[in-house]
Amino acid sequence: MKLNWRLPSRSKRGNAAVKLAVSMLLVGLAFRLLFSRSEELPPGVANPVAKKSVAAKPAESDEASPRFDPTSAEDGNAGADECDLFSGEWIPYRSGPVYTNQSCSLIETHQNCMGNGRPDKGYLYWRWKPRNCELPLFNGRRFLELMRNKAWALIGDSISRNHVQSLLCMLSTVEQPIHVYHDEEYKSRRWHFPSYNFNISVIWTPFLVKAAIFEDYNGVSTSAVKLHLDKLDTNWTSLYPNFDYMIISTGKWFLKTAIYYENGRAVGCHNCDKEDIPEVGFDFAYRKTLHNVMNFIAKSKHKGLLFLRTSTPDHFENGEWHNGGTCRRTAPVKEGEIKLKDLNRILRDIELSEYEKASAIAAKTGVNLKLLDFTNLLLTRPDGHPGPYREIYPFAKDKNAKVQNDCLHWCLPGPIDAWNDVIMEIVMNAS
Repeated sequence: MKLNWRLPSRSKRGNAAVKLAVSMLLVGLAFRLLFSRSEELPPGVANPVAKKSVAAKPAESDEASPRFDPTSAEDGNAGADECDLFSGEWIPYRSGPVYTNQSCSLIETHQNCMGNGRPDKGYLYWRWKPRNCELPLFNGRRFLELMRNKAWALIGDSISRNHVQSLLCMLSTVEQPIHVYHDEEYKSRRWHFPSYNFNISVIWTPFLVKAAIFEDYNGVSTSAVKLHLDKLDTNWTSLYPNFDYMIISTGKWFLKTAIYYENGRAVGCHNCDKEDIPEVGFDFAYRKTLHNVMNFIAKSKHKGLLFLRTSTPDHFENGEWHNGGTCRRTAPVKEGEIKLKDLNRILRDIELSEYEKASAIAAKTGVNLKLLDFTNLLLTRPDGHPGPYREIYPFAKDKNAKVQNDCLHWCLPGPIDAWNDVIMEIVMNAS
């Protein structure tokens, strides 16, 4: 007897109902599978859609934001959808800074605006938002992990000292650094993070070349600076091979009265008023100095990551440092509201020009050279300077007292902290 494997026959109406039910079930499963995977991307592929959040929290994952090429900041060819970390705006940020003058003991008096009695606090509640991409907040723990067994150096003038305090304060939320070295005047210093075997140094060399400087504590010169344009300052070149990461900068010091030397002979000066020495202008010296510095770097075959940082804009109004200039604004301004001063523009143009030349050489020698162009980022922050609060309670005895204003350096905490957000993003993408 043959076995019949077919099910008993049913009506056509019943068959249609079964087919319809099965079809609906299959379609439902397909849609669920489709949409459950639509927001997932393969490993290593970044989501091209920028987040719209105003106050992003520090990312805890190891994924980096969209890749950034720092050379696009000055080449003018970046596409409309490319991420330029140096172009953007300041947006309100209710959380405020990750440290204060009370939680961080590393802030020098002149930048301790809150401790010195600055009454307004609104300047603390902003963060930098680049156009076309999301910039994660600085993550101190991840930064220290990345820098394990490494060494950083910030090389330049007092703005570099200003910056190193900012970086140390943000890292001190993870581990307190140990101060292990200082020069006689406490201008060059080094700190150590023992749990990570990580060192941060600041090297005082305001001209980057050999210089004889004659000035007092308040920056008042008693004689013209003697500047040797063809001799790099050994204070930094002798230590150069020891660092894995360096940020090199200069700028404002070249505006001082100075006599310039090459091969031991005076070749010109700036504002020196000497009949036997030709007036050549500060731009002559600045271009020659940066050319020699950048050539040294580009041809050094150094295997670390090196940055040239552009000089920062000041916001003196109704005068300058020594003739009553002030900075009384308490909020950021809109882009275009403040124009870059002619002197700052000249410095920046030279910096970009010499960086471009050096980067072409570095590409051939294998030196990893990048640009930190923070000029526009800080131009819209006239509220971020100490102003009269570079000193402790300057109006305690007389509310109308005439005091020295500082509209060049930056309050800590303050806008300069955003530099560390940008730097970490570049380092993460380069590693």
